[in-house]
Amino acid sequence: MNTTTRSTRHRVVVLGAGYAGMSAATGLAKRLHPDTARVHLVNARDHFVQRPRLHQVATGQHIRERSLAEPFGRAPVNLTVGWIHEIDLDNRRVDIATTGGTTSLQYDTLVYALGTSIDTTTVPGIEEYAHTLDPADAARIAGKLADLDRGTVIVCGGGLTGIEAATEFAERYPQLTVRLVSRGRPGGWLSDRARAHVEAAFDRLGVEVLADREITAVEDGVVRLGDGSGIPFDLCLWAGGFRVSPLAADAGLAVDERGRALVDQTLRSVSHPEVYVIGDAAAARGPWGDAIAYGCRTGGFLGLYAPGAVMAALTGRDPKAFGFRYIHQCISLGRRDAVIQFVHQNDESPRRRILTGRAAVWYKDIVLNSGTWVFRRPGPILPWRKTKVPTTPGRPVTHV
Repeated sequence: MNTTTRSTRHRVVVLGAGYAGMSAATGLAKRLHPDTARVHLVNARDHFVQRPRLHQVATGQHIRERSLAEPFGRAPVNLTVGWIHEIDLDNRRVDIATTGGTTSLQYDTLVYALGTSIDTTTVPGIEEYAHTLDPADAARIAGKLADLDRGTVIVCGGGLTGIEAATEFAERYPQLTVRLVSRGRPGGWLSDRARAHVEAAFDRLGVEVLADREITAVEDGVVRLGDGSGIPFDLCLWAGGFRVSPLAADAGLAVDERGRALVDQTLRSVSHPEVYVIGDAAAARGPWGDAIAYGCRTGGFLGLYAPGAVMAALTGRDPKAFGFRYIHQCISLGRRDAVIQFVHQNDESPRRRILTGRAAVWYKDIVLNSGTWVFRRPGPILPWRKTKVPTTPGRPVTHV
């Protein structure tokens, strides 16, 4: 069934409800006056996914699901749960596939906050024979691990995701053999002290590290290496690199060679100024280089900045340029240990200072919990001081 309504309020559509998207949506909803503007949030799920805790979900631990409606309170936000099918930049329309059919939303300002996913295209067989720490797949991993009385779990990738998953698996299921296979040295980017602490955790938990190994394929029950040898497994987790959604490039936004949207100093698309791009999808240039590193440690900061930039543009003011500094990297090593690597603010290179043990566990929990806390309190905003923005000419909004 097709329904058509006419809107004169400025329509802001936010795509994606990760750390960046939620920060932007809550900030906009609590600043914009509902008489002149409306915020619409689009996400594949009706709850917020704490991606940095998915390795816990994969071991059967209960992580509270927070409804996306919870942080907004009385703020006027429309939520559409569904998968984005297409973005029509010429007509300023987003097509969304929902369980009830296809919905088409028009926008005046678009905030593109779709994040990254594990890249499963790097070697053959990943999608067929390996798991990833995707929200849906994490629960399946938990079920399989719970059914294994003994066996071998292989984690492919020595980055943050691989280190956290391998140590979590080994601590939770000591009867299993956990092997971490990495192209380089796991944690090789860390300081000597932090890397030594990670390696000590591997030894304590019994994680077998196979460093400097090139994986050429994942087969049924076997990880194939560059020398032709194979490592058998009962469960394989692929924790390689990340990739951004192709939607930005497919829509026609200017992107870099990795598919991240090119933006100016206010996070506006260089090709479509009515579109703001935040989080992992943005190639935001600065003293840190051509783009900020992937991850929630960066995405949330872009999300917090976006409402001010949008509000400035809508009210005819010059927004301040986006600024950012790296602070730390937080790495869990099971539930009773962690390492916090403090880093230099521009290039994320490691400082000598680290935090380890229970204090590091506590520190990381505070960092992660502060993300959802910020959703409810996105800034020094007085609830009775909302900004009215110029309305737009009435035009039809069609729901199919």
